[in-house]
Amino acid sequence: MKTLVIIGAGKGLGLSLAKRFGKEGFQIALVSRNSENLRELVKELKGTNVTSSFFAADIYKKEQIEKAIADIKHQYGQIDVVEFSPTPGNYPPTSVLYLTPENARDMFDGYVAGAITTVNAVLPDMLNRQEGSLLFTTGLSAIYPIPMMGNIGIALSGLRNYVANLHAVLKPKGIHVAHRSLGLFMEAGTGAVNDPDVIADMWFNVYAGKKDGEDVYPEGVTPATIVWPQKISAR
Repeated sequence: MKTLVIIGAGKGLGLSLAKRFGKEGFQIALVSRNSENLRELVKELKGTNVTSSFFAADIYKKEQIEKAIADIKHQYGQIDVVEFSPTPGNYPPTSVLYLTPENARDMFDGYVAGAITTVNAVLPDMLNRQEGSLLFTTGLSAIYPIPMMGNIGIALSGLRNYVANLHAVLKPKGIHVAHRSLGLFMEAGTGAVNDPDVIADMWFNVYAGKKDGEDVYPEGVTPATIVWPQKISAR
């Protein structure tokens, strides 16, 4: 049985990914810092006959992430797929006009340093087997300048560069690396492109078809085509 690790698992996309991959026979390892939420996810997945466990870890804490990955490998044997989609941040989305080293560094540490820690913990085994998938979900500010998302955009564009470099180096070594940048606001139960279940289908198809590299989702989305909520914090 293959193992999917979801870094940043929650009740939206994380749960949908767990159900979708679980339907295909994967066992699921859920990682986030909220044990209570994770426990509820495992309970819900059990009701759909998906094998899962949770491993509480804060994306800002290198030692906690490393321990979670080690515990997952101890329990499940090996890690076949990692999906990285945490929502870190001790500051709200901040306009480029109000950036500080502190609110920019905070997001960078969560997204970029968190991704590096995660990849470093799983990559040696994948390289030994010459197989495995690293999947990264980000927002559209990874690709396009969105001034109201100044602190997030700095972090996500850095993550995008890291993922692109991983792809360039790892593809010849048999490791599948994919990045999808979402330009939408998720809403469960719609059956539309912004439904986390539909996004999870997209991700499984990317994995199963080994569709690597980066792309936006939905196809062709740009900041100009997004319907933005009326209130988004500028500071």
